[in-house]
Amino acid sequence: MSAPRRVLFINDTARNGGPGRSLHAILSFLDPALVHRMVLLPREDAIARLLREARVVDELIIEPDLIENAWQPWDRPVERADLDAPPAVRLPRLALNVGRMGRLAVTLPRLVRARGVELIYCNGTTADFVGGVVGNLTGTPVVWHVRYTSIPAASAPLHRALARSRQVKRVVCVSHASAALFPGLADKVAVVHNAVDVERYRRGATPGALRGSLVPADAFIYGSMGRILPRKGYPQMIRAARELIDRCAPEERHRPHFVVLGDTPADLPGDHLAECRALVTELGLEGRFLFPGFTEDVRPWLEDFDVVALPSEYPDPLPRTVIEGMAYERPVVAFDVGGVGEMVRDGATGTLLPPSPSTAAFAHAMLAYLRDPGRLRREGAAARQAVIDGFGGEAHGRAIMAQIERALG
Repeated sequence: MSAPRRVLFINDTARNGGPGRSLHAILSFLDPALVHRMVLLPREDAIARLLREARVVDELIIEPDLIENAWQPWDRPVERADLDAPPAVRLPRLALNVGRMGRLAVTLPRLVRARGVELIYCNGTTADFVGGVVGNLTGTPVVWHVRYTSIPAASAPLHRALARSRQVKRVVCVSHASAALFPGLADKVAVVHNAVDVERYRRGATPGALRGSLVPADAFIYGSMGRILPRKGYPQMIRAARELIDRCAPEERHRPHFVVLGDTPADLPGDHLAECRALVTELGLEGRFLFPGFTEDVRPWLEDFDVVALPSEYPDPLPRTVIEGMAYERPVVAFDVGGVGEMVRDGATGTLLPPSPSTAAFAHAMLAYLRDPGRLRREGAAARQAVIDGFGGEAHGRAIMAQIERALG
């Protein structure tokens, strides 16, 4: 038998989140007899722990010169206060980080050659740029895994040039919404939806984290997960929660509760989570709309959700919240934006609302499940089956392996 192909996976953030969990799913279902899995991360954090504990990585490489944020200090991850530091502090940090990325353009090609890397697999926006440049410097084939639907105007020309370059062999997009970024590259582009391990993400996999502790035992829980950012639409969900409760009959008004897991990442300006909590207080929803914060394992929370709510207002590429919730037999209420409509079938696995956000429509759609337990069970079961049929880890692993083999020729 021939030796496993040596693939370097570049993940451009060390913090937990959709891209990191998706990389975990990819590595879990790649055959180590076929692929030697080297993973490069900017620092030790949640993703390193996840990959090590799951034993899905053969070599883990920490490369601090892979900068996560232009304003980060040299010796620690960026904090929100760093973004507001005076220019006398920020500008030297920026200059240092530009220099570090320049150094990476020298050291990473050396690493690729020294470790006999046969393919560079890029997971994330910055990773695509870094891997694309290194691939062209070393002549190493590159695969981009695209999990975004837009690129800043300033970097779009370089992004376009790298995508069309000879060494970027395959562009794997998580949705057709992401694939729209690459017109004229149909010979390179493939849509491969995200996936989950359907045995790991299933009802009963873990004890619940909510009922009887944070919410009453008979609560009906509308849950969501993700980064707390304005484009994610959580103020819309908070207002819809207020409207939903106001529409309830007296005997059912005590049951609706709302839970959103996540936080506003420290490397982004503004604390949108604090703004959302202030809105909860303003609308009198304390104790009914909870933001427990960031968690590395969402499964105990999914266990107690009744409905997954996704209020994203922008072209969300393919949010893992939807797939993970469906795997737990939860119908999904969401707006038809980005790749959401590629996962949710309206009236079968959830409710897909028109893309123009409407608080009233969101509230009405969520309330319908509280009042129709049969529909809740029926669509939940169909959601689980849809994940097994179309978003399961084993099929995903085969699809990714096919892209790696095509890139290697």
